[in-house]
Amino acid sequence: MNSRSFQEKRIRTPARQFQTGGNTMTETKNEIRVARNHKDRLFRMIFREKKELLSLYNAVNGTFYTNAEDLEIVTLENAIYMNMKNDLAFIMDSYLNLYEHQSTYSPNMPLRDLFYIAKELQGQVNHRDLYRNTLIKIPTPRFLVFYNGSEEQAEKKYLRLSDAFQKSMDDPDLELVVTMLNINLGKNRKLLNQCKTLKEYAIYVEKVRTYAKSLKNVEEAVDRAVTECINEGILREFLLQNRKEAVEMSIFEYDEEAVFEIVRKDEYEKGHQEGIIEGKVESIQPYGAFVDLGNDVTGLVHISQISMDHIKSPKEALEVGQIVKAKVIKNDGGKISLSIKDLLEEKRIQEEEEIKNNMQEVESIGTSLGSLLSGLKLD
Repeated sequence: MNSRSFQEKRIRTPARQFQTGGNTMTETKNEIRVARNHKDRLFRMIFREKKELLSLYNAVNGTFYTNAEDLEIVTLENAIYMNMKNDLAFIMDSYLNLYEHQSTYSPNMPLRDLFYIAKELQGQVNHRDLYRNTLIKIPTPRFLVFYNGSEEQAEKKYLRLSDAFQKSMDDPDLELVVTMLNINLGKNRKLLNQCKTLKEYAIYVEKVRTYAKSLKNVEEAVDRAVTECINEGILREFLLQNRKEAVEMSIFEYDEEAVFEIVRKDEYEKGHQEGIIEGKVESIQPYGAFVDLGNDVTGLVHISQISMDHIKSPKEALEVGQIVKAKVIKNDGGKISLSIKDLLEEKRIQEEEEIKNNMQEVESIGTSLGSLLSGLKLD
């Protein structure tokens, strides 16, 4: 991980150029360059105070703890992933809670949390004790993501590490489940009503988005949202004390969401134009395999389109849960036909072309070397 305080990321995207807030995003035909700093999230800054964090914990768990000092914050300051710190980690009532905030949905949170919890437990346990014959007791881990991105998501969703396994198992040896709670205004009303600060944070984010659409300038939108919230008593004390930092963080987070949206659109358009998709094998029939393409869309790979070799059953080449890439060869009113074989054939042709080109280069070098040697006098 790059530890520099300043980092430039390059992302392939269509041609466009725009200015958002204090950060400049220069977008060319082939890439978008985003200059940004490692930053805390506004969510983390608000809830790093024990009193606010305890209120959030009570709302999530239906508890009524009152002594904020019973809560032990154990957030790892050096656990940085994708330019962002692990948001909040704390121990309460023998539970080790990892809270993350996301403005862009990521199905990889279980894997990220696996890295975080490993680092966290390394700091909690004396390594020498690992080799003793007594059982080491550790706090029970719990993983939560608070989501407030613009992409529509369910109020509550469970993300499992096993979803990423190349081979599915009914009872995997290793599992990690992350509960994702949608905290956008209008979602999880009971949760928001039980935590005043969380609800006010949701209102603030909604104001930023609303003004950003109408004003077309993120910096102005954030500033107006902050002023309005202060006047209406929404996060008033926090915003009065931390106005500059709150504005900077909000601009950064909005920029980040915009960048991810550009990337998603670019990848979709690229895959759509080339007719190449990726999905998970959902079921296998004697005549072919059904592939889940996401968003309730399914495609069929006929047995004749699975392999370049002759196979008697799709199970010879595929298994349920396997991630595959395929080419869309037909879309008849939503009935999508796929071909894995066509992609394999294209790859074979490409490899043959590369070998041919390499051979030509070798021959060219040999000819040039022969000409050079022929002009030399050898004693």
